[in-house]
Amino acid sequence: MAASATAAWLDRFFAGYDHFFLNILHVLGDKAGAVLTPLMRVITFLGEKGIVFFLLALVFMLMADKRDLGVCIFGAVCCGALITNIILKDSVGRVRPFEAVPEYNAWWFTVGAPSEDGCSFPSGHVTACAAGMTAITLMRGKKWILPSVLIVFIMGVSRNYLMAHYPSDVLFAAIIGVFSGVVAWLITQLIFRFLRRNRRRIPVCATILDFDIRDVIPLPAFGGGRPAKPARPARTAPPARRGASRARAEAAPEDPDDDVKTYSGSGKHEASAAAGRSSIFENPAPRRTRAEAAPGRAVTRRTRAETAPEEPAPLTADAEEVSEEPAPRRTRTGGAHSAPARTAPGAGGRHVLGAAKDSAPRASRGGAARRIPGAYQGKHVK
Repeated sequence: MAASATAAWLDRFFAGYDHFFLNILHVLGDKAGAVLTPLMRVITFLGEKGIVFFLLALVFMLMADKRDLGVCIFGAVCCGALITNIILKDSVGRVRPFEAVPEYNAWWFTVGAPSEDGCSFPSGHVTACAAGMTAITLMRGKKWILPSVLIVFIMGVSRNYLMAHYPSDVLFAAIIGVFSGVVAWLITQLIFRFLRRNRRRIPVCATILDFDIRDVIPLPAFGGGRPAKPARPARTAPPARRGASRARAEAAPEDPDDDVKTYSGSGKHEASAAAGRSSIFENPAPRRTRAEAAPGRAVTRRTRAETAPEEPAPLTADAEEVSEEPAPRRTRTGGAHSAPARTAPGAGGRHVLGAAKDSAPRASRGGAARRIPGAYQGKHVK
């Protein structure tokens, strides 16, 4: 009962999807059926029960350098066949399109009514093809992705063209095939990792890895024997740098105008064009001084010194006339720099007494011209 319910759900859910693609293939069959029908039958025959992939896997397993690929293909096809033909086909029990829908039955007669047995979901041809091509892609790199997709697509189109499967059968078969290929690849990696680790400890592992049918039976189709590994080129010591420089100097053409060079103080190398001029090591040119190398700089400094304005003479204690009465400077009471006790006329207050020594007046921000040398700078306290 569960299988019938699953088949009914597939027919109902994918009804539009299946009819769309089957209708396109039916139109192609009406237009070019004389060419497409024989071609599709040949493609279906090549994918029957995955026999082509089984034979390919067997051949690869007899070669030492391709044994892992053969094992992976064989495992992928076996895993896909187990899931598809043994578990799902009988469990789901979906009937063929030409047996379920009268319209599809008429289209089936149009393409020659090829005989099919068993259930429809999923497609065994597509499962085996997808599993084998997935194994090849995982073992041999990304360059096989596009060919694998094209091969699986063509196999699925051939099964739909002959009305042997629904397009949904092909879709689920491709998913199962990819899953089977990934599982087989993981198992193959574990097997060969174990064999390589125990090559020296277990003789059987070495035999499995090293046996090659081409060493026993020369096969003309594969070159008559195992291809010899290319020998690695022997490493040669690099030549010494000094010897290489000497060889370049001997091989370089001689230039009579460039054999003698001198160095001047300005930092320029000058080649001697006249013969007989001494080299740098015999008669080096004298280095010029800074004044000789840049005479304009000394003249500039001298001119600045001559044209500089004269500074005003500092004020002395003999100055008699003052243009302005400066403000008295406040000092700390009783400090070391307090002014001597004096009475200012008209101040109306008293001065703080304190012992202080006569010192020179201090310059203020206003300038030295506003200060009277020796003037009283004490602090008035009211």
